[in-house]
Amino acid sequence: MKTFPHLTICPHCDSVYQTLPCASGETARCQRCYAVLWRGQRRVPGHVLPLMLTAAITLFLACIFPVISVGFHGMTNDTTLWNAAWALASGDGNPLMALCTVFLLVIAPFLQIALTAWLLIFARFGRPAPAFIFSMKALRWLHPWSMVEVGVLGFLVAGVKLSSLLDVSVGSGGWALAVSCVLVVVINSHDLRSLWDLLPSEEKGCDN
Repeated sequence: MKTFPHLTICPHCDSVYQTLPCASGETARCQRCYAVLWRGQRRVPGHVLPLMLTAAITLFLACIFPVISVGFHGMTNDTTLWNAAWALASGDGNPLMALCTVFLLVIAPFLQIALTAWLLIFARFGRPAPAFIFSMKALRWLHPWSMVEVGVLGFLVAGVKLSSLLDVSVGSGGWALAVSCVLVVVINSHDLRSLWDLLPSEEKGCDN
């Protein structure tokens, strides 16, 4: 299967454009639907790697510490991401829904962070990472499935609704989840398509 890194397809109307250099701060938009095609950022900033490490640590902390604590007459119940997923599968719940929740809130963001770090570590040395094309395609596929921000919003709505009946407090995992959400959004705002320039020209025409 051939790949064409020099071409860009509009994600909204599927128009095809030749990727041209864009000055820093400039934005290339689709002439048909005015969607953003790429931004003038030829190199990924060096601070992205530390941000990714921080995002991975905070997401890990969100998985092992309570996200939200609910109290009632002196009794306290701590809820983690795993407890929330297990509640969807227990009893008459739907195990498939629980698996989807774990994938969207934990697995997909971790894979996205790991693959991006894999690419950027080798990019720091001026060369493409092993399995570069596969990693870039996997990142593009994972992008819409990473829904940490949806999880944060869900816990926030649940906390607000329960606060009128119970004592609700945000756990350390909840703060870590919120921080990881912000970091993932910041990381996703950087365009990685400039990394294609690291690939030798003879490898750009085919997918290994």
